[in-house]
Amino acid sequence: MHGYFICEGLWRDAGSDLIRTMTDNSQTTTTPQSPASQPVMGVFWMLVTGLCFVAVTALVKYLGDRIPPAESAFLRYLLGLVFLVPMLPALRRTEISKRLWQLFALRGFVHTLGVILWFFAMTQIPLAEVTAMNYLSPIYVSIGAALFLGERMALRRVGAIVVALIGALIILRPGFREVEMGHIAMLFTALAFGASYLLAKSTVGGTNPVVVVAMLSIWVTIFLAPFAISVWVTPNLWELAILFAVASFATAGHYTMTLAFAAAPVTVTQPVTFLQLLWATLLGALVFAEPVDIWVVAGGCLILAAVSFITWREAVLKKRAITPASLATKV
Repeated sequence: MHGYFICEGLWRDAGSDLIRTMTDNSQTTTTPQSPASQPVMGVFWMLVTGLCFVAVTALVKYLGDRIPPAESAFLRYLLGLVFLVPMLPALRRTEISKRLWQLFALRGFVHTLGVILWFFAMTQIPLAEVTAMNYLSPIYVSIGAALFLGERMALRRVGAIVVALIGALIILRPGFREVEMGHIAMLFTALAFGASYLLAKSTVGGTNPVVVVAMLSIWVTIFLAPFAISVWVTPNLWELAILFAVASFATAGHYTMTLAFAAAPVTVTQPVTFLQLLWATLLGALVFAEPVDIWVVAGGCLILAAVSFITWREAVLKKRAITPASLATKV
């Protein structure tokens, strides 16, 4: 839930660095496997990743709205700081320039807004709709990369973006049903996470990817604090336990995602992300009695297909991918 910072090539580099950092204490040295050398393991780890993120959304949905969204988000990040302990050696060794501090702070603020909106949306609309609309983040990244990073927008990519936007319209169906505040919140959530990713791309080249992850968690916690205090409701022990479980599953999901991208190329693992929409739909129907909306599933599939096509096309052209895997833009 705290690592939306990796595109295809960057995910592989960061995943390798993170895994090496976490194994330094054992003095174990291994030769990294080629990303294409273990496709079955890549698919397996991406399946685990999807289950972890579905668990995150389910727990937040179960928590309900007694705790305000800003406070829930703050407690999730505050409790999740315990997972930064293995990163402390890397943080102590790293010198951070003034420019990087500014970028980290800006990214933390943008990401904070996205996190608050995501927690709010979870209390307003079904799980499947939150999941489907979250797939829009990579599309925003693709557009932002063309506008701000100078990436050339080929006709195929433009077509894929149009398809994704059609998918969003199918989900929302303005004029045919009421567009709720939760839907609007998710549109801006995806935009905020996309902007966060682009800012991360500007930072990761100047420092260790582990530091990028840690700085996001720290800054988001800091920026969430005043929002949480302004609406504070004292949580009980059960609610704190749920939020700690949210932090645990989110951290596990991002770690298994690094394993997936270290084992296989994103073109192999990307299609597996469709299952997250399937699981979220089933969970919403079976556990939370949410109606299954075939239009939401269809729209989500269109968005995911567009993201997968862009990712595949980048791999075919052997260019540095700008668009992240859809799971790289999670809360």
